Amino acid sequence: MDKPRLVGLNHIALEVGDIQEALRFYRAVFSFELRGTHEDDAGRTVMAFLDMGDQFIALIAGRGQPRDDDRHFGLVVDDRANVMELAEAAGATILDRPFNFRDPWGNHLEIVAYREIQFSKTDEVLRGMGLELDKTEQAREELRRKLSKPPGRIG
Repeated sequence: MDKPRLVGLNHIALEVGDIQEALRFYRAVFSFELRGTHEDDAGRTVMAFLDMGDQFIALIAGRGQPRDDDRHFGLVVDDRANVMELAEAAGATILDRPFNFRDPWGNHLEIVAYREIQFSKTDEVLRGMGLELDKTEQAREELRRKLSKPPGRIG
Protein backbone atom coordinates (compact mmCIF):
# COMPACT_ATOMS: atom_id res chain seq x y z
CA MET A 1 0.00 0.00 0.00
CA ASP A 2 1.39 3.41 -0.97
CA LYS A 3 1.85 5.85 1.86
CA PRO A 4 1.23 9.58 1.41
CA ARG A 5 4.38 11.66 1.03
CA LEU A 6 4.98 14.52 3.45
CA VAL A 7 5.17 17.72 1.41
CA GLY A 8 4.95 20.58 3.91
CA LEU A 9 2.99 22.32 6.61
CA ASN A 10 -0.27 24.14 6.06
CA HIS A 11 -0.37 25.66 9.53
CA ILE A 12 0.86 25.44 13.09
CA ALA A 13 -1.60 25.81 15.97
CA LEU A 14 -0.37 27.49 19.15
CA GLU A 15 -2.29 27.64 22.40
CA VAL A 16 -2.11 31.08 23.96
CA GLY A 17 -3.92 32.81 26.79
CA ASP A 18 -5.91 35.71 25.41
CA ILE A 19 -6.01 36.24 21.62
CA GLN A 20 -5.70 40.04 21.82
CA GLU A 21 -2.68 39.75 24.15
CA ALA A 22 -1.13 37.17 21.81
CA LEU A 23 -1.69 39.43 18.79
CA ARG A 24 -0.02 42.32 20.65
CA PHE A 25 2.96 40.09 21.46
CA TYR A 26 3.38 38.64 17.97
CA ARG A 27 2.89 42.07 16.33
CA ALA A 28 5.64 43.47 18.57
CA VAL A 29 8.06 40.83 17.28
CA PHE A 30 7.02 40.14 13.67
CA SER A 31 5.48 41.84 10.68
CA PHE A 32 2.52 39.86 9.30
CA GLU A 33 -0.97 40.18 7.88
CA LEU A 34 -3.87 38.96 9.98
CA ARG A 35 -5.58 36.39 7.75
CA GLY A 36 -8.69 36.34 9.92
CA THR A 37 -10.22 35.48 13.27
CA HIS A 38 -12.86 33.12 14.61
CA GLU A 39 -15.36 33.88 17.34
CA ASP A 40 -17.18 31.50 19.65
CA ASP A 41 -20.98 31.55 20.15
CA ALA A 42 -20.61 34.28 22.78
CA GLY A 43 -18.78 36.55 20.32
CA ARG A 44 -15.34 36.16 21.93
CA THR A 45 -12.37 35.93 19.58
CA VAL A 46 -10.97 32.44 20.20
CA MET A 47 -8.71 32.04 17.17
CA ALA A 48 -6.53 34.31 15.03
CA PHE A 49 -4.64 33.37 11.89
CA LEU A 50 -1.25 34.95 11.15
CA ASP A 51 -0.60 34.84 7.43
CA MET A 52 2.68 33.47 6.05
CA GLY A 53 1.82 33.45 2.34
CA ASP A 54 0.75 29.88 1.62
CA GLN A 55 0.88 28.89 5.31
CA PHE A 56 -0.33 30.33 8.60
CA ILE A 57 -0.04 30.22 12.37
CA ALA A 58 -3.31 29.64 14.21
CA LEU A 59 -3.41 31.19 17.66
CA ILE A 60 -5.95 29.41 19.85
CA ALA A 61 -7.29 30.87 23.11
CA GLY A 62 -6.69 28.71 26.18
CA ARG A 63 -3.49 27.03 27.26
CA GLY A 64 -4.04 23.44 28.40
CA GLN A 65 -0.47 22.16 28.61
CA PRO A 66 2.74 23.15 30.39
CA ARG A 67 5.41 25.23 28.66
CA ASP A 68 7.39 23.59 25.87
CA ASP A 69 11.03 22.99 26.75
CA ASP A 70 12.29 20.74 23.96
CA ARG A 71 9.25 20.56 21.69
CA HIS A 72 9.45 23.55 19.36
CA PHE A 73 9.06 24.69 15.79
CA GLY A 74 11.35 26.59 13.48
CA LEU A 75 9.76 29.81 12.27
CA VAL A 76 11.30 31.13 9.05
CA VAL A 77 11.79 34.89 8.74
CA ASP A 78 13.22 37.13 6.03
CA ASP A 79 15.69 38.79 8.44
CA ARG A 80 16.39 37.69 11.98
CA ALA A 81 18.89 40.44 12.88
CA ASN A 82 16.66 42.15 15.49
CA VAL A 83 14.26 39.36 16.36
CA MET A 84 15.72 38.45 19.75
CA GLU A 85 15.82 42.06 20.89
CA LEU A 86 12.20 42.53 19.78
CA ALA A 87 11.11 39.27 21.42
CA GLU A 88 12.72 40.16 24.73
CA ALA A 89 11.18 43.65 24.70
CA ALA A 90 7.77 42.08 24.02
CA GLY A 91 8.06 39.78 27.07
CA ALA A 92 9.53 36.57 25.62
CA THR A 93 11.76 34.31 27.67
CA ILE A 94 15.10 34.15 25.89
CA LEU A 95 16.58 30.64 25.88
CA ASP A 96 20.24 29.65 25.99
CA ARG A 97 20.23 28.45 22.37
CA PRO A 98 20.82 30.97 19.59
CA PHE A 99 17.61 32.45 18.16
CA ASN A 100 15.35 30.50 20.53
CA PHE A 101 12.72 31.99 22.81
CA ARG A 102 9.50 31.09 24.55
CA ASP A 103 6.44 33.29 24.07
CA PRO A 104 4.52 34.37 27.21
CA TRP A 105 2.38 31.20 26.98
CA GLY A 106 5.32 28.79 26.87
CA ASN A 107 5.46 28.08 23.12
CA HIS A 108 9.09 27.49 22.12
CA LEU A 109 10.12 29.14 18.83
CA GLU A 110 13.39 28.78 16.98
CA ILE A 111 13.90 31.59 14.50
CA VAL A 112 15.46 30.55 11.19
CA ALA A 113 16.69 32.82 8.40
CA TYR A 114 15.11 32.06 5.00
CA ARG A 115 18.34 32.64 3.12
CA GLU A 116 20.23 29.98 5.11
CA ILE A 117 17.98 26.93 4.67
CA GLN A 118 16.57 24.64 1.96
CA PHE A 119 12.96 25.63 2.62
CA SER A 120 11.75 27.71 -0.31
CA LYS A 121 8.64 29.66 -1.20
CA THR A 122 7.70 29.83 -4.87
CA ASP A 123 8.43 33.10 -6.66
CA GLU A 124 4.67 33.59 -6.99
CA VAL A 125 4.12 33.30 -3.21
CA LEU A 126 7.08 35.59 -2.45
CA ARG A 127 5.71 38.22 -4.87
CA GLY A 128 2.30 37.95 -3.22
CA MET A 129 3.97 38.57 0.15
CA GLY A 130 5.88 41.55 -1.26
CA LEU A 131 9.23 39.86 -0.65
CA GLU A 132 12.33 39.45 -2.77
CA LEU A 133 14.59 36.97 -0.96
CA ASP A 134 17.79 35.15 -1.88
CA LYS A 135 19.58 32.06 -0.57
CA THR A 136 23.15 31.64 0.63
CA GLU A 137 25.42 29.59 -1.61
CA GLN A 138 25.38 26.80 0.98
CA ALA A 139 21.56 26.67 0.97
CA ARG A 140 21.53 26.67 -2.86
CA GLU A 141 24.06 23.81 -2.89
CA GLU A 142 21.94 21.78 -0.45
CA LEU A 143 18.95 22.30 -2.73
CA ARG A 144 20.93 21.32 -5.83
CA ARG A 145 22.11 18.09 -4.17
CA LYS A 146 18.62 17.25 -2.99
CA LEU A 147 17.01 17.99 -6.36
CA SER A 148 19.63 16.00 -8.31
CA LYS A 149 18.71 12.76 -6.52
CA PRO A 150 16.31 10.46 -8.35
CA PRO A 151 12.77 10.56 -6.94
CA GLY A 152 11.89 7.84 -4.51
CA ARG A 153 10.13 7.08 -1.32
CA ILE A 154 11.79 6.54 2.00
CA GLY A 155 10.10 4.76 4.86
